[in-house]
Amino acid sequence: MTQRVEHTTVMDRLAIDDLVTGYAIAVDDGDWAAYRALFVPGGRVDYRSAGGIAGSVTDVADWLAEMMRRFPVRQHLIVNRRIGIELRDGGAPGDTATVQADYLNPMHLTGPHDPPPGAAAYRAAAPNYTCAGRYVFAARRAAEGWRLNEVVVHEKWRQLAPARS
Repeated sequence: MTQRVEHTTVMDRLAIDDLVTGYAIAVDDGDWAAYRALFVPGGRVDYRSAGGIAGSVTDVADWLAEMMRRFPVRQHLIVNRRIGIELRDGGAPGDTATVQADYLNPMHLTGPHDPPPGAAAYRAAAPNYTCAGRYVFAARRAAEGWRLNEVVVHEKWRQLAPARS
């Protein structure tokens, strides 16, 4: 591999890592415009293993916007990222990549005894719902840089803490 190819590969890996981080931040912040912007046109998302839906980025973003109101406190921790970039003849990086990454997602599911959203006590609410599993991201090089083509969630476990009295 030449230094130029190695440099390009490193830069691609960093850009793809930023893309995955941007995904977690967009979901946690409820920034659905930023979420949509992470995808190429025609991108797909599949959350069925976690009890969600599968569909276009637009349909899933609209669904998430509604569903995440039930989880106003959330934090996606995406770790153990394994990035694979397709190689062209000669070893140069190509225009597609896959990422397998584990996630841990502590959240606070609203309940009847919670203070109103926005209250200081509410913001300090401890997570009472945690799920974890593995994401499989497919990415493609686009004019704007790397963008997601597909996201599939493989939930492995979840835990709902008992309600406090």
